[in-house]
Amino acid sequence: MEGEPTLRLRIFDLNCWAIRYLSKRRQERVRLIGDALRQEGFDLVLLQEVWSEQDYSDLRVKLAGCYPFSHYFRSGVIGSGLCVFSRFPILDTLLYQYSLNGYPYMLQHGDWFCGKSVGIGMRVTAPSLSLSVQLHAEYCREEDAYLPHRLVQAWELAQFIRHTSKAADVVLLGGDLNMHPEDVGIRLLRGWTGLRDAFAEAARFEGCKNGCTLVPGNCFTDKSELLPFPLGIRIDYVLYKAISSFTVKCEELKTTTGPAPGTDIPFSDHEAVMATLHIQRRGQPVGATLGTADLALADVVTEARTEVGVGLRAARRQRYSSGRMAVLALLLLLLQAAAALGTLAGLGAEQPFPKLSFCLLAFLALGVLALATGLHLFHTMEVKMLHGTEEQMWMALRALQERP
Repeated sequence: MEGEPTLRLRIFDLNCWAIRYLSKRRQERVRLIGDALRQEGFDLVLLQEVWSEQDYSDLRVKLAGCYPFSHYFRSGVIGSGLCVFSRFPILDTLLYQYSLNGYPYMLQHGDWFCGKSVGIGMRVTAPSLSLSVQLHAEYCREEDAYLPHRLVQAWELAQFIRHTSKAADVVLLGGDLNMHPEDVGIRLLRGWTGLRDAFAEAARFEGCKNGCTLVPGNCFTDKSELLPFPLGIRIDYVLYKAISSFTVKCEELKTTTGPAPGTDIPFSDHEAVMATLHIQRRGQPVGATLGTADLALADVVTEARTEVGVGLRAARRQRYSSGRMAVLALLLLLLQAAAALGTLAGLGAEQPFPKLSFCLLAFLALGVLALATGLHLFHTMEVKMLHGTEEQMWMALRALQERP
C-alpha cells in the first residue's frame, strides 16, 4: 500500500465443495463460480476444496482478465484444495501443512489424505499478508474425536500467523475453519493473534441470519447434521487485523442466500462470504497486540490445553493397543516359524503338516503385524505432536500469567 493512503478491498471467500466424482454437479457449479467472480470483480478471492487441479486451471483461464495473479497450493495425497486469485501481484507464496490432520484409516472422512493446510500469499500493492485456510471437519459435535487435532491446527495456525506477519501491514485470513464462533479453537486463534471477525465488526450486514454459512435451506447440505441448529451454523470466516501504521474497518459483509443468480443450484454446500474492508494509513506505527485481556486469554489457553491433554491420553491408549497387537502378531509368526522348523526336522513326522491352513494363518499374522505396526507408528507421531503442542501452550500460559 505504499503511496496509497486508503484502499477499499473486496474479498470473496468460499468452500467450493468440488470433489471429483463425489460432489454433485461439480463442473456446473465451478463454471457458475467463475462466471460470478468475473462479473463481480473482487480484489481478492480465497477458495477452498478445489480438489481437482483441472478445475483450478479452468478458473484461471476464465478469470485471467480480471484476476491476473493466482496460485494453487499443492499438498497431501489429493491436494490441499486451496487456491487464491488476486487483482494485485503475488510476490511470494508459502504452504504450511498441519502436523495432525485426522486418521488415515477413517477413509469415509478423508481429511488425512488431503493434507489440510494454510496457504499464504505475499503482496505488494495490497495488504502484505493474505491467507487461505481450512481446518479438520467436525463430523459429530457430541462425540468429536477430532477436537484435539483441530485445536492443534488452530494453535499452529495462530503461531504461523504471529511468526509470519511481523513484517506485514495487514493480515487477512479467510476460509472454512470448521468451528463455531464461540468454540475454544476460534477463541484461541483470535485471542492469540488479535484477529478481528468481519461479521462481528461489519458496519452493514446482508445475508443469512447470524451470518450462517451452512444452512438447512441449501439443497446440497446434509440436513441431519444441522438438526440441532435449525438456523444453520457459521463456520466460514473472514478475519483481519492491522499491523504497523494501518487501520482496518469492515464496511460491509454479505453471504450468499441460496441458488446462484439465474440458476436452480447454489455455488456450493457452503454459502460464500463477501467482505468489504476499508484500509487506511495512520500517523504513527503501532505495534501488534494480542487484542485480548491477558487473563481472558489465559483461560482460553487453559481450556484448549485441557482438551489437547484429553486427546493426548487417548492417543497413548491407541498407541499401546496397536503396539500390543503388533507384539501378539509377531509372537504368532514366531510360533509358526518354530512349528515349521520342527516339521522340517522330523519332530512331527507322525502327523501330516496342514500346509494350506498354515499359509493362511501366516498371511493373516503378517497382515495384522503390518497394520498394527503402521498404526503404532502413526499414533506415536500423534502422541509427539499433541505432547509438543501441550508443552507450547503451557509455556504460553506461564508467560501470560507472569506478565506484570
